[in-house]
Amino acid sequence: MNQGLALEILLAGESALLTGPAGTGKTYLLNQFIKLAKHEGKHVSVTATTGLAATHLGGSTIHAWAGIGVHDVLPPGFADYLSKGRKEIIEKTDVLIIDEISMLHDYRLDMVDDVCRMVRKRLDTPFGGIQVVMSGDFFQLPPVNREGSRAGSFVVNSRVWQELDPVILYLDVQHRQKEGDTLHEILTHLRAGDLRRRHAEKLLERADVAPPSDEVLTELHTVNVDVDRINELHLQKLGGDELIYEQHTTGSNNYVENLQRSVLAPAVLTLKQGALVMAVKNDANRRYVNGSIGTVVAFEQGSEYPVVEFLNGKTVTMQPDSWELRDGDKKRASISQIPLRLAWAITVHKSQGMTLDAARVDLRKAFVEGMGYVALSRVKDIKNLYLTGINRMALSISPEAAQIDAMLRQRVKMDAKRFAHLGAQAETRNLGAPPQSKKKHSGVPWSDKIAKMRETYPNAYRPWSSQDDSLLKESFANGASVKQLSKKLGRHEGSITMRLQKHYGEDVVQ
Repeated sequence: MNQGLALEILLAGESALLTGPAGTGKTYLLNQFIKLAKHEGKHVSVTATTGLAATHLGGSTIHAWAGIGVHDVLPPGFADYLSKGRKEIIEKTDVLIIDEISMLHDYRLDMVDDVCRMVRKRLDTPFGGIQVVMSGDFFQLPPVNREGSRAGSFVVNSRVWQELDPVILYLDVQHRQKEGDTLHEILTHLRAGDLRRRHAEKLLERADVAPPSDEVLTELHTVNVDVDRINELHLQKLGGDELIYEQHTTGSNNYVENLQRSVLAPAVLTLKQGALVMAVKNDANRRYVNGSIGTVVAFEQGSEYPVVEFLNGKTVTMQPDSWELRDGDKKRASISQIPLRLAWAITVHKSQGMTLDAARVDLRKAFVEGMGYVALSRVKDIKNLYLTGINRMALSISPEAAQIDAMLRQRVKMDAKRFAHLGAQAETRNLGAPPQSKKKHSGVPWSDKIAKMRETYPNAYRPWSSQDDSLLKESFANGASVKQLSKKLGRHEGSITMRLQKHYGEDVVQ
Protein backbone atom coordinates (compact mmCIF):
# COMPACT_ATOMS: atom_id res chain seq x y z
CA MET A 1 0.00 0.00 0.00
CA ASN A 2 1.28 3.48 -0.80
CA GLN A 3 1.67 6.18 1.82
CA GLY A 4 -1.02 8.40 0.33
CA LEU A 5 -3.82 5.83 0.60
CA ALA A 6 -2.64 4.77 4.07
CA LEU A 7 -2.82 8.40 5.25
CA GLU A 8 -6.34 8.86 3.87
CA ILE A 9 -7.53 5.73 5.68
CA LEU A 10 -6.15 7.05 8.96
CA LEU A 11 -7.69 10.48 8.39
CA ALA A 12 -11.03 8.76 7.74
CA GLY A 13 -10.94 7.68 11.40
CA GLU A 14 -10.13 3.99 10.96
CA SER A 15 -8.22 2.09 13.63
CA ALA A 16 -5.25 0.48 11.94
CA LEU A 17 -1.92 -1.30 12.06
CA LEU A 18 0.81 0.59 10.18
CA THR A 19 3.54 -1.88 9.32
CA GLY A 20 6.21 -2.79 6.79
CA PRO A 21 9.98 -3.41 6.58
CA ALA A 22 12.57 -1.12 8.13
CA GLY A 23 13.11 2.00 6.00
CA THR A 24 9.67 2.15 4.36
CA GLY A 25 8.65 5.42 6.02
CA LYS A 26 6.38 4.31 8.87
CA THR A 27 7.57 7.05 11.23
CA TYR A 28 7.32 9.69 8.50
CA LEU A 29 3.71 8.75 7.71
CA LEU A 30 2.83 8.57 11.40
CA ASN A 31 4.16 12.09 11.95
CA GLN A 32 2.15 13.41 8.99
CA PHE A 33 -1.02 11.85 10.37
CA ILE A 34 -0.40 13.23 13.87
CA LYS A 35 0.05 16.77 12.51
CA LEU A 36 -3.06 16.61 10.34
CA ALA A 37 -5.23 15.01 13.02
CA LYS A 38 -4.22 17.69 15.54
CA HIS A 39 -4.99 20.38 12.96
CA GLU A 40 -8.50 18.96 12.69
CA GLY A 41 -8.88 19.60 16.40
CA LYS A 42 -8.50 16.01 17.53
CA HIS A 43 -6.81 15.14 20.82
CA VAL A 44 -3.97 12.80 19.88
CA SER A 45 -2.15 10.78 22.55
CA VAL A 46 1.24 9.64 21.24
CA THR A 47 2.77 6.61 22.96
CA ALA A 48 5.22 3.79 22.31
CA THR A 49 6.19 0.56 23.98
CA THR A 50 9.63 1.90 25.00
CA GLY A 51 10.62 5.30 26.28
CA LEU A 52 13.24 5.61 23.53
CA ALA A 53 10.68 5.15 20.75
CA ALA A 54 8.25 7.48 22.54
CA THR A 55 10.91 10.19 22.66
CA HIS A 56 11.29 10.02 18.86
CA LEU A 57 7.62 11.00 18.54
CA GLY A 58 7.44 13.33 21.53
CA GLY A 59 5.16 11.13 23.62
CA SER A 60 5.12 8.78 26.61
CA THR A 61 5.10 5.01 27.06
CA ILE A 62 1.78 3.23 26.61
CA HIS A 63 2.21 1.75 30.11
CA ALA A 64 2.39 5.23 31.66
CA TRP A 65 -0.43 6.64 29.51
CA ALA A 66 -2.86 3.90 30.56
CA GLY A 67 -1.64 3.93 34.16
CA ILE A 68 -0.86 0.19 34.10
CA GLY A 69 2.86 0.60 34.86
CA VAL A 70 4.46 -2.81 35.28
CA HIS A 71 1.23 -4.62 36.23
CA ASP A 72 0.70 -7.98 34.55
CA VAL A 73 -3.02 -7.95 35.38
CA LEU A 74 -5.42 -5.20 36.40
CA PRO A 75 -6.18 -5.27 40.14
CA PRO A 76 -9.87 -5.21 41.17
CA GLY A 77 -11.32 -1.70 40.99
CA PHE A 78 -8.24 -0.49 39.12
CA ALA A 79 -10.01 2.38 37.34
CA ASP A 80 -11.26 3.78 40.64
CA TYR A 81 -7.71 4.39 41.79
CA LEU A 82 -6.52 6.20 38.67
CA SER A 83 -5.73 9.86 39.23
CA LYS A 84 -8.17 12.49 38.04
CA GLY A 85 -5.59 13.80 35.56
CA ARG A 86 -5.01 10.33 34.10
CA LYS A 87 -8.75 9.80 33.65
CA GLU A 88 -9.15 13.19 31.95
CA ILE A 89 -6.41 12.38 29.45
CA ILE A 90 -7.99 9.03 28.55
CA GLU A 91 -11.50 10.51 28.40
CA LYS A 92 -10.63 13.29 25.97
CA THR A 93 -8.34 11.24 23.69
CA ASP A 94 -9.68 10.88 20.15
CA VAL A 95 -6.65 9.12 18.66
CA LEU A 96 -4.21 6.81 20.46
CA ILE A 97 -0.88 6.12 18.75
CA ILE A 98 1.12 3.08 19.91
CA ASP A 99 4.53 2.88 18.20
CA GLU A 100 6.94 -0.10 18.19
CA ILE A 101 3.94 -2.37 18.63
CA SER A 102 6.01 -5.52 18.05
CA MET A 103 7.41 -5.18 21.59
CA LEU A 104 4.03 -4.98 23.34
CA HIS A 105 2.63 -8.16 24.90
CA ASP A 106 -0.83 -9.29 23.81
CA TYR A 107 -2.18 -9.25 27.36
CA ARG A 108 -0.97 -5.67 27.91
CA LEU A 109 -2.88 -4.45 24.85
CA ASP A 110 -5.95 -6.09 26.41
CA MET A 111 -5.18 -4.29 29.68
CA VAL A 112 -5.03 -0.92 27.89
CA ASP A 113 -8.32 -1.76 26.21
CA ASP A 114 -9.95 -2.60 29.54
CA VAL A 115 -8.75 0.68 31.10
CA CYS A 116 -10.10 2.74 28.20
CA ARG A 117 -13.50 1.02 28.30
CA MET A 118 -13.85 1.49 32.05
CA VAL A 119 -12.70 5.11 32.17
CA ARG A 120 -14.78 6.16 29.15
CA LYS A 121 -17.78 4.10 30.37
CA ARG A 122 -18.20 2.37 27.00
CA LEU A 123 -17.74 -1.26 27.93
CA ASP A 124 -19.03 -2.64 24.63
CA THR A 125 -16.62 -0.75 22.35
CA PRO A 126 -12.90 -1.50 21.79
CA PHE A 127 -10.77 1.09 23.60
CA GLY A 128 -13.93 2.93 24.58
CA GLY A 129 -14.34 4.32 21.06
CA ILE A 130 -10.81 5.72 20.65
CA GLN A 131 -9.26 5.47 17.18
CA VAL A 132 -6.18 3.31 17.78
CA VAL A 133 -3.21 3.42 15.40
CA MET A 134 -0.53 0.80 16.06
CA SER A 135 2.78 1.04 14.24
CA GLY A 136 5.71 -1.33 13.99
CA ASP A 137 7.31 -4.32 12.32
CA PHE A 138 6.93 -7.79 13.84
CA PHE A 139 10.26 -8.87 12.34
CA GLN A 140 12.05 -6.44 14.63
CA LEU A 141 12.50 -6.75 18.41
CA PRO A 142 9.75 -8.94 19.96
CA PRO A 143 8.06 -8.78 23.39
CA VAL A 144 10.48 -9.81 26.13
CA ASN A 145 9.29 -12.49 28.53
CA ARG A 146 11.20 -12.07 31.77
CA GLU A 147 11.55 -14.71 34.44
CA GLY A 148 8.95 -14.28 37.15
CA SER A 149 6.63 -12.23 34.94
CA ARG A 150 3.55 -13.21 32.98
CA ALA A 151 4.45 -14.64 29.58
CA GLY A 152 2.87 -13.25 26.44
CA SER A 153 3.22 -13.01 22.70
CA PHE A 154 2.55 -10.58 19.84
CA VAL A 155 -0.51 -8.31 20.01
CA VAL A 156 -2.27 -10.10 17.15
CA ASN A 157 -3.05 -12.82 19.71
CA SER A 158 -4.86 -10.42 22.03
CA ARG A 159 -8.60 -10.52 22.63
CA VAL A 160 -9.11 -6.91 21.54
CA TRP A 161 -7.23 -7.39 18.24
CA GLN A 162 -9.98 -9.67 17.00
CA GLU A 163 -12.72 -7.31 18.13
CA LEU A 164 -11.02 -4.13 16.85
CA ASP A 165 -10.22 -5.76 13.48
CA PRO A 166 -7.77 -2.98 12.51
CA VAL A 167 -7.21 -1.99 8.88
CA ILE A 168 -3.80 -3.22 7.70
CA LEU A 169 -1.60 -0.49 6.22
CA TYR A 170 1.41 -2.43 4.91
CA LEU A 171 4.05 -0.12 3.40
CA ASP A 172 6.52 -1.85 1.10
CA VAL A 173 8.34 0.88 -0.85
CA GLN A 174 11.90 1.07 0.43
CA HIS A 175 13.35 4.53 1.19
CA ARG A 176 16.57 3.52 2.96
CA GLN A 177 18.18 0.80 0.82
CA LYS A 178 17.97 0.85 -2.97
CA GLU A 179 15.75 -1.70 -4.69
CA GLY A 180 18.00 -4.40 -6.14
CA ASP A 181 20.94 -3.53 -3.90
CA THR A 182 22.71 -6.52 -2.30
CA LEU A 183 21.80 -5.45 1.23
CA HIS A 184 18.18 -4.89 0.25
CA GLU A 185 18.08 -8.38 -1.24
CA ILE A 186 19.58 -9.91 1.90
CA LEU A 187 17.11 -8.13 4.19
CA THR A 188 14.18 -9.11 1.97
CA HIS A 189 15.18 -12.78 1.99
CA LEU A 190 15.87 -12.63 5.73
CA ARG A 191 12.31 -11.43 6.33
CA ALA A 192 10.98 -14.18 4.09
CA GLY A 193 12.93 -16.86 5.97
CA ASP A 194 14.63 -17.66 2.68
CA LEU A 195 18.24 -16.67 3.35
CA ARG A 196 20.40 -18.56 0.85
CA ARG A 197 24.07 -19.55 0.95
CA ARG A 198 24.95 -16.68 -1.38
CA HIS A 199 23.42 -14.19 1.04
CA ALA A 200 25.33 -15.59 4.01
CA GLU A 201 28.53 -15.53 1.96
CA LYS A 202 27.96 -11.88 1.02
CA LEU A 203 27.58 -11.01 4.70
CA LEU A 204 30.63 -13.03 5.74
CA GLU A 205 32.67 -11.25 3.06
CA ARG A 206 32.07 -8.05 5.02
CA ALA A 207 33.86 -9.67 8.00
CA ASP A 208 37.02 -9.80 5.91
CA VAL A 209 36.83 -6.15 4.84
CA ALA A 210 38.44 -3.50 7.02
CA PRO A 211 37.17 0.08 6.77
CA PRO A 212 39.57 2.65 5.29
CA SER A 213 41.99 3.94 7.92
CA ASP A 214 40.47 7.42 7.71
CA GLU A 215 36.82 6.23 7.86
CA VAL A 216 34.90 7.37 10.92
CA LEU A 217 32.21 4.91 11.89
CA THR A 218 30.17 3.60 14.78
CA GLU A 219 30.19 0.08 16.21
CA LEU A 220 26.90 -1.67 16.98
CA HIS A 221 26.96 -4.19 19.83
CA THR A 222 24.24 -6.32 21.36
CA VAL A 223 24.99 -5.68 25.07
CA ASN A 224 25.54 -2.47 27.05
CA VAL A 225 28.67 -3.64 28.83
CA ASP A 226 30.57 -3.88 25.53
CA VAL A 227 29.37 -0.44 24.42
CA ASP A 228 30.41 1.29 27.64
CA ARG A 229 33.79 -0.44 27.67
CA ILE A 230 34.62 0.54 24.09
CA ASN A 231 33.58 4.18 24.45
CA GLU A 232 35.50 4.63 27.70
CA LEU A 233 38.59 2.96 26.26
CA HIS A 234 38.64 5.23 23.21
CA LEU A 235 38.06 8.36 25.27
CA GLN A 236 40.94 7.53 27.61
CA LYS A 237 43.29 7.16 24.65
CA LEU A 238 42.77 10.80 23.68
CA GLY A 239 45.06 13.47 25.06
CA GLY A 240 43.89 16.85 26.36
CA ASP A 241 41.51 17.92 29.05
CA GLU A 242 38.05 16.51 29.67
CA LEU A 243 35.05 18.82 29.53
CA ILE A 244 31.98 17.70 31.41
CA TYR A 245 28.38 18.74 30.63
CA GLU A 246 25.62 17.96 33.12
CA GLN A 247 21.97 17.90 32.11
CA HIS A 248 19.36 20.28 33.55
CA THR A 249 15.90 18.95 34.34
CA THR A 250 12.37 20.09 35.24
CA GLY A 251 9.56 18.02 36.68
CA SER A 252 9.25 15.53 39.53
CA ASN A 253 11.99 12.93 40.01
CA ASN A 254 9.94 9.94 38.87
CA TYR A 255 9.02 11.63 35.57
CA VAL A 256 12.61 12.81 35.03
CA GLU A 257 13.86 9.26 35.64
CA ASN A 258 11.40 7.89 33.10
CA LEU A 259 12.46 10.48 30.55
CA GLN A 260 16.15 9.88 31.22
CA ARG A 261 15.79 6.24 30.24
CA SER A 262 14.44 7.43 26.91
CA VAL A 263 16.98 10.13 26.07
CA LEU A 264 20.10 9.02 24.22
CA ALA A 265 22.12 11.97 25.51
CA PRO A 266 23.76 10.92 28.82
CA ALA A 267 23.01 12.75 32.06
CA VAL A 268 26.73 13.52 32.33
CA LEU A 269 28.50 13.91 28.99
CA THR A 270 32.30 13.76 29.06
CA LEU A 271 34.16 14.93 25.95
CA LYS A 272 37.68 15.61 24.74
CA GLN A 273 38.96 17.14 21.55
CA GLY A 274 39.08 14.34 18.99
CA ALA A 275 36.16 12.41 20.49
CA LEU A 276 33.91 10.56 18.04
CA VAL A 277 30.34 11.64 18.73
CA MET A 278 26.83 11.09 17.43
CA ALA A 279 24.03 13.65 17.25
CA VAL A 280 21.01 12.29 19.12
CA LYS A 281 18.42 14.75 17.88
CA ASN A 282 17.47 16.35 14.56
CA ASP A 283 18.66 19.90 13.94
CA ALA A 284 15.98 22.42 12.97
CA ASN A 285 18.46 23.96 10.49
CA ARG A 286 19.18 20.54 8.90
CA ARG A 287 22.90 20.69 9.63
CA TYR A 288 22.74 17.23 11.23
CA VAL A 289 20.17 14.57 12.06
CA ASN A 290 19.63 11.98 14.76
CA GLY A 291 22.45 9.50 14.04
CA SER A 292 24.88 11.90 12.30
CA ILE A 293 28.50 11.09 13.16
CA GLY A 294 31.21 13.69 13.72
CA THR A 295 34.37 14.57 15.62
CA VAL A 296 34.88 17.16 18.34
CA VAL A 297 37.41 19.53 16.78
CA ALA A 298 37.36 22.37 19.33
CA PHE A 299 35.49 24.02 22.18
CA GLU A 300 33.92 27.45 21.75
CA GLN A 301 35.64 30.16 23.75
CA GLY A 302 33.53 31.51 26.57
CA SER A 303 30.68 28.96 26.46
CA GLU A 304 32.98 25.92 26.05
CA TYR A 305 30.31 24.27 23.91
CA PRO A 306 31.79 21.49 21.72
CA VAL A 307 32.44 22.28 18.07
CA VAL A 308 31.72 19.20 15.95
CA GLU A 309 32.79 18.54 12.39
CA PHE A 310 30.22 16.13 10.94
CA LEU A 311 30.87 13.69 8.13
CA ASN A 312 28.46 15.65 5.93
CA GLY A 313 31.00 18.51 5.95
CA LYS A 314 29.07 20.78 8.35
CA THR A 315 30.90 22.20 11.36
CA VAL A 316 28.50 23.05 14.17
CA THR A 317 28.83 24.52 17.65
CA MET A 318 26.57 22.18 19.62
CA GLN A 319 24.35 24.00 22.09
CA PRO A 320 22.00 22.41 24.66
CA ASP A 321 18.72 21.04 23.30
CA SER A 322 15.71 19.75 25.20
CA TRP A 323 13.54 16.64 25.42
CA GLU A 324 10.08 16.54 26.96
CA LEU A 325 7.93 13.87 28.52
CA ARG A 326 4.38 14.68 27.50
CA ASP A 327 1.26 13.02 28.78
CA GLY A 328 -1.45 13.94 26.30
CA ASP A 329 -1.29 17.74 26.25
CA LYS A 330 0.49 17.96 29.59
CA LYS A 331 4.25 18.40 29.99
CA ARG A 332 5.50 16.21 32.83
CA ALA A 333 9.27 16.63 32.64
CA SER A 334 12.06 18.03 30.50
CA ILE A 335 15.78 17.45 30.09
CA SER A 336 18.24 19.95 28.63
CA GLN A 337 21.62 18.64 27.48
CA ILE A 338 24.12 18.86 24.63
CA PRO A 339 22.51 16.54 22.01
CA LEU A 340 25.54 14.29 21.67
CA ARG A 341 26.80 10.94 22.92
CA LEU A 342 30.08 9.13 22.42
CA ALA A 343 29.77 7.17 19.20
CA TRP A 344 32.56 4.68 18.98
CA ALA A 345 29.87 2.19 19.99
CA ILE A 346 26.09 1.98 20.65
CA THR A 347 23.69 -0.91 21.27
CA VAL A 348 21.57 -2.43 18.54
CA HIS A 349 18.52 -1.57 20.63
CA LYS A 350 19.40 2.15 20.72
CA SER A 351 20.11 2.14 16.98
CA GLN A 352 16.51 1.18 16.16
CA GLY A 353 14.99 3.95 14.06
CA MET A 354 18.37 5.38 13.02
CA THR A 355 20.01 5.53 9.61
CA LEU A 356 23.81 5.32 9.86
CA ASP A 357 26.29 6.42 7.19
CA ALA A 358 28.51 3.42 7.99
CA ALA A 359 28.76 0.92 10.84
CA ARG A 360 30.89 -1.88 12.24
CA VAL A 361 28.49 -4.51 13.56
CA ASP A 362 29.27 -7.21 16.12
CA LEU A 363 26.50 -9.80 16.20
CA ARG A 364 28.45 -12.61 17.87
CA LYS A 365 26.35 -12.19 21.03
CA ALA A 366 22.95 -11.70 19.37
CA PHE A 367 20.46 -13.23 21.79
CA VAL A 368 17.00 -12.64 20.34
CA GLU A 369 15.32 -13.14 16.97
CA GLY A 370 15.16 -9.96 14.91
CA MET A 371 18.28 -8.41 16.45
CA GLY A 372 20.38 -9.09 13.36
CA TYR A 373 17.68 -7.68 11.09
CA VAL A 374 17.53 -4.44 13.09
CA ALA A 375 21.33 -4.03 13.07
CA LEU A 376 21.88 -4.85 9.40
CA SER A 377 19.07 -2.55 8.25
CA ARG A 378 20.61 0.56 9.85
CA VAL A 379 22.93 1.24 6.88
CA LYS A 380 21.94 2.12 3.33
CA ASP A 381 24.47 0.02 1.44
CA ILE A 382 26.38 -3.19 2.14
CA LYS A 383 29.59 -1.38 1.20
CA ASN A 384 29.15 0.70 4.36
CA LEU A 385 28.71 -2.40 6.55
CA TYR A 386 31.68 -3.96 8.34
CA LEU A 387 31.06 -7.16 10.31
CA THR A 388 33.13 -8.12 13.34
CA GLY A 389 31.26 -11.39 13.57
CA ILE A 390 27.83 -12.97 13.49
CA ASN A 391 26.09 -15.94 15.11
CA ARG A 392 23.20 -18.10 14.01
CA MET A 393 20.67 -16.22 16.17
CA ALA A 394 21.48 -12.99 14.32
CA LEU A 395 20.17 -14.55 11.12
CA SER A 396 17.04 -15.89 12.79
CA ILE A 397 13.55 -14.55 12.31
CA SER A 398 10.68 -15.48 14.57
CA PRO A 399 8.57 -18.19 12.86
CA GLU A 400 5.51 -16.58 14.43
CA ALA A 401 6.52 -13.20 12.98
CA ALA A 402 6.74 -14.85 9.55
CA GLN A 403 3.24 -16.32 9.94
CA ILE A 404 1.88 -12.96 11.07
CA ASP A 405 3.54 -11.24 8.11
CA ALA A 406 1.94 -13.64 5.64
CA MET A 407 -1.45 -12.97 7.20
CA LEU A 408 -0.92 -9.20 7.10
CA ARG A 409 0.07 -9.29 3.44
CA GLN A 410 -3.17 -11.06 2.58
CA ARG A 411 -5.20 -8.66 4.70
CA VAL A 412 -3.67 -5.55 3.14
CA LYS A 413 -4.77 -6.68 -0.33
CA MET A 414 -8.36 -6.86 0.85
CA ASP A 415 -8.15 -3.58 2.76
CA ALA A 416 -6.59 -1.77 -0.21
CA LYS A 417 -9.58 -2.82 -2.34
CA ARG A 418 -12.05 -1.94 0.41
CA PHE A 419 -10.72 1.62 0.63
CA ALA A 420 -9.82 2.10 -3.04
CA HIS A 421 -12.36 4.92 -3.24
CA LEU A 422 -10.00 7.05 -1.14
CA GLY A 423 -7.24 6.69 -3.73
CA ALA A 424 -8.31 9.72 -5.77
CA GLN A 425 -8.32 11.89 -2.66
CA ALA A 426 -4.83 10.64 -1.81
CA GLU A 427 -3.53 11.68 -5.23
CA THR A 428 -4.90 15.23 -4.99
CA ARG A 429 -4.09 15.91 -1.33
CA ASN A 430 -1.36 18.47 -0.84
CA LEU A 431 0.47 16.90 2.10
CA GLY A 432 2.35 20.12 2.68
CA ALA A 433 -0.73 22.14 3.59
CA PRO A 434 -3.16 21.52 6.45
CA PRO A 435 -6.58 20.25 5.42
CA GLN A 436 -9.72 22.29 5.75
CA SER A 437 -10.69 22.21 9.39
CA LYS A 438 -13.76 20.16 10.25
CA LYS A 439 -14.72 22.71 12.86
CA LYS A 440 -17.44 25.22 12.05
CA HIS A 441 -16.17 28.51 10.71
CA SER A 442 -17.62 31.97 10.69
CA GLY A 443 -19.33 31.84 7.32
CA VAL A 444 -16.34 32.50 5.02
CA PRO A 445 -16.50 30.08 2.06
CA TRP A 446 -13.50 27.81 1.63
CA SER A 447 -13.09 28.98 -1.97
CA ASP A 448 -12.73 32.56 -0.73
CA LYS A 449 -10.09 31.48 1.77
CA ILE A 450 -8.15 29.71 -0.97
CA ALA A 451 -8.34 32.79 -3.18
CA LYS A 452 -7.07 34.95 -0.33
CA MET A 453 -4.25 32.55 0.42
CA ARG A 454 -3.18 32.51 -3.23
CA GLU A 455 -2.63 36.25 -3.13
CA THR A 456 0.50 35.41 -1.13
CA TYR A 457 1.09 31.81 -2.23
CA PRO A 458 -0.10 31.43 -5.86
CA ASN A 459 0.21 27.63 -5.84
CA ALA A 460 -1.40 26.96 -2.46
CA TYR A 461 -3.46 23.73 -2.48
CA ARG A 462 -2.52 23.01 -6.10
CA PRO A 463 -1.21 19.50 -6.99
CA TRP A 464 2.57 19.17 -7.26
CA SER A 465 3.77 18.66 -10.82
CA SER A 466 6.91 16.72 -11.75
CA GLN A 467 8.49 20.03 -12.84
CA ASP A 468 7.73 21.52 -9.40
CA ASP A 469 9.34 18.53 -7.70
CA SER A 470 12.43 18.68 -9.91
CA LEU A 471 12.90 22.39 -9.19
CA LEU A 472 12.33 21.79 -5.46
CA LYS A 473 14.93 19.02 -5.19
CA GLU A 474 17.49 20.79 -7.35
CA SER A 475 17.19 24.04 -5.37
CA PHE A 476 17.28 22.21 -2.02
CA ALA A 477 20.42 20.32 -3.08
CA ASN A 478 22.02 23.66 -3.95
CA GLY A 479 21.40 24.97 -0.44
CA ALA A 480 18.21 26.99 -0.84
CA SER A 481 16.37 27.62 2.44
CA VAL A 482 12.73 26.74 3.04
CA LYS A 483 11.89 30.45 2.94
CA GLN A 484 13.61 30.86 -0.43
CA LEU A 485 11.88 27.77 -1.80
CA SER A 486 8.53 29.08 -0.57
CA LYS A 487 8.99 32.28 -2.57
CA LYS A 488 10.30 30.50 -5.66
CA LEU A 489 7.51 27.90 -5.79
CA GLY A 490 4.66 30.08 -4.51
CA ARG A 491 3.75 27.75 -1.65
CA HIS A 492 3.56 28.07 2.12
CA GLU A 493 6.75 27.22 4.04
CA GLY A 494 4.91 24.37 5.78
CA SER A 495 4.02 22.91 2.40
CA ILE A 496 7.65 23.12 1.29
CA THR A 497 8.88 21.43 4.46
CA MET A 498 6.44 18.52 4.22
CA ARG A 499 7.16 18.00 0.53
CA LEU A 500 10.89 17.82 1.27
CA GLN A 501 10.18 15.35 4.07
CA LYS A 502 8.22 13.24 1.60
CA HIS A 503 11.31 13.04 -0.65
CA TYR A 504 14.10 12.89 1.91
CA GLY A 505 12.46 11.75 5.14
CA GLU A 506 11.78 13.53 8.39
CA ASP A 507 15.26 12.68 9.73
CA VAL A 508 16.81 14.88 7.04
CA VAL A 509 14.31 17.73 6.82
CA GLN A 510 12.99 19.48 9.90
